Amino acid sequence: MLRRNAHQLGLATSVAVILALAACGDGGGGDTSGTGGGSSGVGAGNPTSSGVGAGTPTSSGNVDPTTTSSGNVDPTTTSSGNVDPTTTSSGNVDPTTSAASGGGNCSPAVDITAPSGNPFADAHLFVDPGYVKKVDSSIAQVTDTALKAKMEKVKQIQTAFWLDRIEAIKELPAYLDAALKLQNELCEPVTALIVVYDLPNRDCFAEASNGELHLDQNGTQRYREEYIAPIKQILAAHSGQRIAAVIEPDSLPNIATNLGGKRCDETTAQSYRDNVAHTLKELNMPHVYQYIDAAHSGWLGWPDNQKKGAKIFAEVIKAAGSPANVRGFATNVANYTQLSYTAESYDQQDNPCFGEFDYVDAMASALSAEGLGDKHFIIDTSRNGVGNIREDWGYWCNNKGAGMGQRPKANPGGATNLDAFVWVKPPGDSDGVGQEGQPRYDLFCGKENADTRAPQAGQWFHEYFVECVKNANPAL
Repeated sequence: MLRRNAHQLGLATSVAVILALAACGDGGGGDTSGTGGGSSGVGAGNPTSSGVGAGTPTSSGNVDPTTTSSGNVDPTTTSSGNVDPTTTSSGNVDPTTSAASGGGNCSPAVDITAPSGNPFADAHLFVDPGYVKKVDSSIAQVTDTALKAKMEKVKQIQTAFWLDRIEAIKELPAYLDAALKLQNELCEPVTALIVVYDLPNRDCFAEASNGELHLDQNGTQRYREEYIAPIKQILAAHSGQRIAAVIEPDSLPNIATNLGGKRCDETTAQSYRDNVAHTLKELNMPHVYQYIDAAHSGWLGWPDNQKKGAKIFAEVIKAAGSPANVRGFATNVANYTQLSYTAESYDQQDNPCFGEFDYVDAMASALSAEGLGDKHFIIDTSRNGVGNIREDWGYWCNNKGAGMGQRPKANPGGATNLDAFVWVKPPGDSDGVGQEGQPRYDLFCGKENADTRAPQAGQWFHEYFVECVKNANPAL
């Protein structure tokens, strides 16, 4: 998204600074106690969500607030091999007969009730078999034994399963069946993480992440009947397991700041509102926990943008009938923003939210003003391990020097109502093609900090994965 967007239209500098301080505090969100701008005392130590993919973070999840532009999601194909189709079934599941709704030999049966409503707490975080295959493909290409050992550790970390096109839905039953199989083997809760991401006119302010559905080509009907309806059926068939869902990255934030730019017109904005509300309503099930994408500190961090975003979120939730399972919001999806304040090389442009902890605290206040004070947050820390890797606040595409950040972990502390650190963006999946003249090329993928070797969005980028592994902070 644009760095400043609507914020440029209002507030004199002095007023902006005063409001900024009120909105985000003094630059340190939550219980931050580290040095060098990091949060080395926050979220460190042993994770509360034990088991597969939980990790053991020991230091700050630093990253650089680089993602003001809408193509920050790994959009188009991050999920295409995200399920191992050889392990279980594909296609639709009959909720009335499928063993996916429970079963196993556990006595007593596994209680999937989430402690305090947090789906990541006291659970094993399911590792996507499709992502493991991608990591294995990179392991096969390196000879350095120390590097191989680090890559092997990545295979134990949960990443999200992206439903970024209708075709990817075929793989969803296999993914969820595999998670249920693990749950029945461990006789303990296992949480799966999915991303719902295929709106008509998707990601209207970017090129790299445009989707398959278009409003002028019956996009709304296809989205609801060919995309959301089968997802609903499959999730309903898996009622015996916890499923966390990130809802439509980049969509509603575009309405807050980018109307009038590129393809972000009023018709698209209304479609985003209506279709996100439809999704929230249709996926309202007790075992599904929905987190609406809420951008990041470098996008909606300015006080006026926070208010606009919170108002839109509240309106859409109300239009959906205020579903009980809308747990909260996901921030920093596919982005690089640091968790806590650090001195960056670019102009912060009077944005008081230097990191995601600040932003979550500020957005929580803005949401509370809209009657949504009970909502919780998750932060994507998949690539925010390194700061000072961008020349500009808004660079989001395959930034060179990036490193994996804090491992997925429940209840890490550091910010208001923070449910978990998660890896929504699978490290190694490209943000967008880096060669000018290629289909879906976005100018941000050719900026000075972008790795221009990158393939199309969502395709595996081996060299970038290696860099993210080497630069991981905390180290692998």
